[in-house]
Amino acid sequence: MDKKRLKELRARRKQRRRELHDRYVERLMHHYGKDIIASDNFQLSDENIQHGDVSVKEHSLSVTRSSIRLAKFLKIRVSHRDLIRGALLHDYFLYDWHIPDPTGQRKLHGFAHPGVALCNAEKEYELSDKQRNIISRHMWPLTLKPPTCREAWLVTMADKYVSLKETLRGKRKKRKQKSRG
Repeated sequence: MDKKRLKELRARRKQRRRELHDRYVERLMHHYGKDIIASDNFQLSDENIQHGDVSVKEHSLSVTRSSIRLAKFLKIRVSHRDLIRGALLHDYFLYDWHIPDPTGQRKLHGFAHPGVALCNAEKEYELSDKQRNIISRHMWPLTLKPPTCREAWLVTMADKYVSLKETLRGKRKKRKQKSRG
């Protein structure tokens, strides 16, 4: 077998493994987070922008996927239920933080939204201690108390990664639009 053919086979195998893992991640998310994903408030978060042109719903789903992948990549044993439910609810603040409010509190959104998200999540769902930890501490180091469980650390790292990716993608889009216009 020549090198080119071998390289193609390896690339196809790698692509197939990626597709299988993506399906596994989606099944896990559906199994543990179906009620959250289907809820009216979670669906409404599609109307609120998080970073660039990415909605809070889309961001939360991306953070959840990234958290699962990161746990697998780092070979960290986790409670998938807590990881997924906490990741889905980590930004469950239910408002568009870009729109100023009369009290001016949204100016401190980065510091305050974990507490708001936790309060909103507790109204609708029965949360475990790990899920509370994920939601309330995912903004560390802005929030002074660091995460205290593996699942919360993974969501914190995944959130930083996804947020940076979304923000940079938004800036690239704006630069392209400026250069065309």
